[in-house]
Amino acid sequence: MAEGAGEEKKKFSIWDLPDVPVGQLPPHLELQRSRVSCNKDAPIHTESIQYSGAYASMGIDNSSRLDRFSNNFRVEVVRLNEDDMEFDMIGIDAAIANSFRRILIAELPTMAIEKVLIANNTSIIQDEVLAHRLGLVPIRVDPRLFDYLSENDQPNEKNTVVFKLHVQCKRGSPRITVKSDALKWLPNGSELVKETRNATSDSSSKPETYTYFGCSQETIPEFVKNPIIPKYPDIIIAKLGPGQEIELEAHAVKGIGKTHAKWSPVATAWYRMLPEVVLLEDIEDDLAEELKSKCPVNVFDIEDLGKGRRRATVARPRACTLCRECISGDDWEKRVALRRVKDHFIFTIESTGALPPEVLFTEAVKILEDKCERVITELS
Repeated sequence: MAEGAGEEKKKFSIWDLPDVPVGQLPPHLELQRSRVSCNKDAPIHTESIQYSGAYASMGIDNSSRLDRFSNNFRVEVVRLNEDDMEFDMIGIDAAIANSFRRILIAELPTMAIEKVLIANNTSIIQDEVLAHRLGLVPIRVDPRLFDYLSENDQPNEKNTVVFKLHVQCKRGSPRITVKSDALKWLPNGSELVKETRNATSDSSSKPETYTYFGCSQETIPEFVKNPIIPKYPDIIIAKLGPGQEIELEAHAVKGIGKTHAKWSPVATAWYRMLPEVVLLEDIEDDLAEELKSKCPVNVFDIEDLGKGRRRATVARPRACTLCRECISGDDWEKRVALRRVKDHFIFTIESTGALPPEVLFTEAVKILEDKCERVITELS
């Protein structure tokens, strides 16, 4: 009996285990590396494995290599119109996707009203509030055509855009609404004359204004057919009652969202990882109907198999918001798996109107490229 028992123990040997495939991760490790698993209580495997030698024992090179990135990275545009854009960035890390988001929000320049010279304001809106509202009006003009205005620079045709607003509600008239289309572009610069204390100044000389334009901005080829106007003409600025009046000049300059949100070129820029919905087993008949009714965004559909049989299918996985309603309840986590693809990002850009969304993204790529070049220059 003892000899028989010893033979049974010798039947198992570590050398009898199957070899780990060289150059290929086992399925469970590949799932942890490339997917975020969204369980009923919390997501797991959310970290990105950056260490180059993480899988060295299996013959896997996990280092970041330029040739591998060039082969795997791609951009696929899903939706594009005048003001917003949705596209997929595939084959990148979350840090790079987040870099684009931060650059779009805070580092892309636009033109926005910075200085407001109020000649008369008898409305109920205080001067500071009125100036703040004007600063948030998006202006349809390409900021790449202008220079930044520093403290030592004079406002001129290359760094300043001037608007005039003069609206009056006459006595006996009904209340009027002042909208952004009342802002009129002054291509020749400021028309408000500076007050001077020098009484001996030559009366025949040209009065000094708040800008120093060498030429009219209308002569710039880009503005001949595209005059500078607010992007949206129906933004409410103020409401005037009988006898009230607003007269002012607004000077727009170039800036970035890091300084103030009014210079941010996007209403929002955000991304999410691509959802992946996997049915771990066939879900049929009443369970299929129950699964379809669980999802609030209609990710699932019902397939007719004939003879009265029905089967659940994943019809619209991209619409999944990971609310996890489909895995709530008994045993549903064994039937449905919710995951996120770690290197596939659905990116959405909503432009305020200064530049088209596709131009904003290409400009963000240029800024990130410049940053990388500066780092390389400092290290070399």
